[in-house]
Amino acid sequence: MTTTTTIQLSTETKRMIGTFGTKEDTYDNIIRRIYDLAVKAQLREFLLSSHNTIPIDEAIRRAKAKWQK
Repeated sequence: MTTTTTIQLSTETKRMIGTFGTKEDTYDNIIRRIYDLAVKAQLREFLLSSHNTIPIDEAIRRAKAKWQK
């Protein structure tokens, strides 16, 4: 059996969370779905980030300079 806990939310936050579900969804299901979407968005942002990257032309130039024949 899964243990449950109580968290305090403002009524506005509860209303906003409820808009992500249907009458059949529990708040637990809605929050899990939102969490899964957030994890996917975070991974997508990490994978597609241009931070610490260089253009392919620059990478080729550096590789040719480093491994000259």
